[in-house]
This record gives sequence, C-alpha cells and structure tokens, in this order.
Amino acid sequence: MQNVHGNNIWKKIKVTKRVVRNGQVAVLHSPGFGAGWSTWAQPDIREDIIFDPAMVDLVEHEKWEELEVYVGLKYPGLYTGGLRDLHVEWIPLGTQFVIDEYDGNESIQRRDSVDWITA
Repeated sequence: MQNVHGNNIWKKIKVTKRVVRNGQVAVLHSPGFGAGWSTWAQPDIREDIIFDPAMVDLVEHEKWEELEVYVGLKYPGLYTGGLRDLHVEWIPLGTQFVIDEYDGNESIQRRDSVDWITA
C-alpha cells in the first residue's frame, strides 16, 4: 500500500481468536460496579481481552486464581480491578456492539438495539 507521497505504509493486521458456539461469540465484560475491564484497558488490547479463548474458559469455570496468573503473564501491566466480576455474554456472530461503562459497570450495547438518530 502506498500513500500520496509514494512511501510504503505497513499496517499490522491483528487477528483475534474468538470462542464461537452455536453461532454465538463469547464476549467478556465486567458488569459489577467499581472497575471496568476492557473499558479501562489500553485501546490496542481491548479486543484481545474481551475475546481471549483461555480467559473465556477460566471465567466459565470460575478459576479466578488461575485467571489472575494467566492475565498477569499474558498482559503485563493490565489493570485487573474488574477481573473477578468478569462475565461471559454470548452474542450472535457478526453482531456489531460496543461495551459501555458507567462507574465501572460495563454493559454490552448491540447496534441493532439502539435507535440511532441521523443528522
């Protein structure tokens, strides 16, 4: 790819693995008040920490101590205040969504569930 000045532009393509079951994708979020999860993380790792298959498995099996060790090793420096409130929500494959946060309480907002206003 080249820009208008003829210089090459290299773009890192990030492929995030996801857990998919019965046409649904596992999304991790922290619905408890106090600390957010992905909403309090650096933008470059947000998709990784909401879709991480190992984390999904550990949350589903409530292996909180193992999850703390895993996250500390894989994502050093990540704020983990919302870790023990993590929840797996299943969303249909291909659904567009955002994770909203208020006072640490994260909720998943699907694009098709919002009445968008057009200017």
